[in-house]
Amino acid sequence: MAEIQLKSISKRFGDVEVIPDIDLTMPDGQVTVLLGPSGCGKSTLLRMIAGLETPSGGEVRIAGRLMNDVPPSDRGCALVFQNYALYPHKTVRQNLAFPLRMAKVSAAEQQRSVDEIAGTLELTPLLDRFPRQLSGGQRQRVAMGRAMIRRPEVFLYDEPLSNLDLELRVRLRLEIARMQRTLKATAVYVTHDQTEAMTLADQIVVLRKGRIEQVGSPLTLYRSPANLFVAGFIGTPRINLFKVQRCEPDARGTFLRLGDATQQVPLHVPLRLHGEATTIGFRAEQARIGEPAPGEVVLELRDCETLAVEQLGDRAFCYLRSALGELVLLAPTANPQLSGTLRLSIAPESLHFFSADERAVQSEAIRAVA
Repeated sequence: MAEIQLKSISKRFGDVEVIPDIDLTMPDGQVTVLLGPSGCGKSTLLRMIAGLETPSGGEVRIAGRLMNDVPPSDRGCALVFQNYALYPHKTVRQNLAFPLRMAKVSAAEQQRSVDEIAGTLELTPLLDRFPRQLSGGQRQRVAMGRAMIRRPEVFLYDEPLSNLDLELRVRLRLEIARMQRTLKATAVYVTHDQTEAMTLADQIVVLRKGRIEQVGSPLTLYRSPANLFVAGFIGTPRINLFKVQRCEPDARGTFLRLGDATQQVPLHVPLRLHGEATTIGFRAEQARIGEPAPGEVVLELRDCETLAVEQLGDRAFCYLRSALGELVLLAPTANPQLSGTLRLSIAPESLHFFSADERAVQSEAIRAVA
């Protein structure tokens, strides 16, 4: 068992509090992704787990063992950094084999393991080169291979794919996922790329300014964001958000007025809101242009103008300006040029509501009253 527990953990640099008092459990055998914008404290958390930073308060436990005073080399963690951290005077083969040599593994086993890892990461033709003779992407693959070859109980990744080209980044992302399933090792992965987080994570921890905004599975965060920040940070393209000026309950559900004082759009949703909503949101793929199906909500947008179309091969997203503000929709055709008044049909359960303090407002369906 290699469950990681952070108990009342905090970190200060002088008078600056980077991580306030937080508690977090990273389950054994699962990938926990620390996700958030730059400066939110995710790398600091990782470094405290690794022993590279000393907590200002609280406890770091791995497999139930208190690690606060344990040196990094004795924590049983393998680290993969963004900046490679390779030995410049050693070849790729020697860099890969170094952890095994330090563990006094036999030469034959070192050779077998190096060949296996090199084949997996497409490093076989590079085994006799030095780091200075490699590209940035090749160096990162060597750094990953050096961590993988030890088969540790805990992997710590600090944005390891950020310097790679797109094709290789996708391939290594899938390789990390496959490796984690095979080894069943506990992993902590730091990234600001929510696509990486959604692909790799069993559990995502969304951070903002050192605080935990939400913890959950990728689909939970996507479908049920706890607040406005999580809703805006998770999902590509970004969620569409509009201000609500008035929110009035009635027997048929909730009556909303969207927009500002000069441009308001009425909207009636067959939902009961458990709180006062000041913002409404929906994702691009959850709205369609056309006549509504039974029970769907119709949102009428006036003065629409196409700003850009993002072609993604099998689909396209249309970025629009409207009287209510900018939004993005899943395009109905390959090359749309939407303008004028658009009627959007949206399932009520696809709508997200947020209060003035940015927290999610829960809703429930009610029976329509004739």
